Amino acid sequence: MLFLNQNQSSCAFKSAQKNVGAVASFKRTSSISLRKYSRRTFHQAIAQTATPEAKTSIIDSIDDTLIVEPEDFTLMPGELSYVNRKKPTTSEDVYQTSKDFDWRFSSEGYLREILATRVYDVAIQTPMEEAKKLSQAIENTIYLKREDLQSVYSFKLRGAYNKMAKLSKEALARGVITSSAGNHAQGVALSAARLKCKAIICMPVSTPDVKVANVRKLGGIVELVGESYQETQSYAVQRAAKDGLTFVAPYDDPHTIAGQGTIGTEIYYQVPNLEDLEAIFVPVGGGGLIAGIAAYIKTLDPKIKIIGVEPTGANAMAQSLARGERVTLSKVDSFADGVAVKKVGQETFRLCRDLVDGVVLVDNSSIAAAIKDVFNETRAVLEPSGALSVAGAKAYLKHHKLKGKTVVAITSGANINFSRLALVAEMAEIGSKSEATLATTIPEQPGAFRKFLDTAIGAAGELNLTEFKYRCVPNKDEGARIFWSATIRSPEHLAEILKRLNEADMPTDDLSELEVAQLHLRHMFGTGGSKAARMQDEKIFQVIFPEVPGALKRFLSQVSPRWNITMFHYRDTGNRESSVLLGVQIPKETASDFKIVTTQLRPDFEFKSLDDVFNKVLGLNK
Repeated sequence: MLFLNQNQSSCAFKSAQKNVGAVASFKRTSSISLRKYSRRTFHQAIAQTATPEAKTSIIDSIDDTLIVEPEDFTLMPGELSYVNRKKPTTSEDVYQTSKDFDWRFSSEGYLREILATRVYDVAIQTPMEEAKKLSQAIENTIYLKREDLQSVYSFKLRGAYNKMAKLSKEALARGVITSSAGNHAQGVALSAARLKCKAIICMPVSTPDVKVANVRKLGGIVELVGESYQETQSYAVQRAAKDGLTFVAPYDDPHTIAGQGTIGTEIYYQVPNLEDLEAIFVPVGGGGLIAGIAAYIKTLDPKIKIIGVEPTGANAMAQSLARGERVTLSKVDSFADGVAVKKVGQETFRLCRDLVDGVVLVDNSSIAAAIKDVFNETRAVLEPSGALSVAGAKAYLKHHKLKGKTVVAITSGANINFSRLALVAEMAEIGSKSEATLATTIPEQPGAFRKFLDTAIGAAGELNLTEFKYRCVPNKDEGARIFWSATIRSPEHLAEILKRLNEADMPTDDLSELEVAQLHLRHMFGTGGSKAARMQDEKIFQVIFPEVPGALKRFLSQVSPRWNITMFHYRDTGNRESSVLLGVQIPKETASDFKIVTTQLRPDFEFKSLDDVFNKVLGLNK
């Protein structure tokens, strides 16, 4: 939803972040670029901006941190990321614990621990089902490991319960605490009910009501605190130390990892022909799930590939593995909110660096298409992070031109907000390449509209239009712009359509890969192609901001009324972050002032210039 009320709380971590300057860079030839920030500068920024209570926990959690941008690391769809196993481990990446956990370093340590877990007190052995329609379409056999069928619709209860079941009676009597905005929270609440102990679940204030209600229904004591996950986690860790509670980490704990690793044992015995298993695709957030599965599978059969899958906008593990040390993302795309993690765990990174074969990155439209694929197979609606592995498996098999292989994809969760389904449905058509989004300029003269339809549809009438927006414009010399979508059979089919229209003197642009066109511009189209659609000194931005109370008011108070807002479009996506399509008149003499304002609003508000994209959509660059 769009929050309008004011809230003065601020995130110390983000406030410190915006004062940090880039001082070094690291590059690898396959389009990888990482930016490193000065530790000294970062700590100075914290000292200037953080509250005294927050300084210690923030510095402890981000000491010696590499802060990088998600977009500075790119891979081809389906390309496997590089794993740097040669760089010495830094002290910041060493998991600190007692000697009781030295079994972690034994060659069979995690194998034994996984086999000794008690997860089946609360979890079920989920089925593994062949996705027959999808398998036929991609000419490979893909099995779905249905963790979305657990009682809390997610695998997370395995690790949470195993961790809590290992606690002493005294520790259980004192109670546990955790920080989570989703699946881990429900796993801890259910485990606490089974073990008859108190569980305090700290959640960000922006957590959807349905998730808060689910945790309370399971018996968890919910405390809403902090505008960001970092604030929430900092509070939970401090509260644990103060009140003698046990903090149940969502992923970076050996017992949690071992609990998730039980999925590996089930896969190992459920695959019909283990010798034919090419790879297991695992969604990656903090790394607990993939670390546990890799620890089990690689011990028994090293030739089976363990491949992680991350969103392109939340690629902390891929960047960390490529660098050879953990990094912190400056921001994360929260479309797949179950894996929207800025920094992976210490123990999970160690295991992944040693055992995982690499990571595949997928975009949001591919994730949405995978949700549709699984729905067509099972009639189950996965959350974006739950379908991540399916999207990764499809991309990997296509990129490497593999046929006749057998792979497993873990459908890790199905806790999705109903309000997000419309956006997912729209993006799924783009991700599956079954729908194209196009913009065409036609002459503003009698008969031109009919000619456009005849040309686009073709003599055989084989084109199915799914969306159409057209408006007559006053200046007939400039032509009219049509925004439309149609189902397509293949890339070749789309190429034929574009060729027909362009040869008929009706310039057409393919906007299918422009996410901003799907999110904003398609809902605002109708001004035609006239240059009058752009006002004098107008600049177009996509502004990404957190869905927290007071965010919009803070933004508008800085921009208006000094600058005239010419366009404003907001759409609720159900994410932790949303975006606004913003048009602003910025005279040249105030351009530097506007830049200062946007800098002051960072990192909470990210401004992306869309002038070129907007001109392309409206046909103004012809």
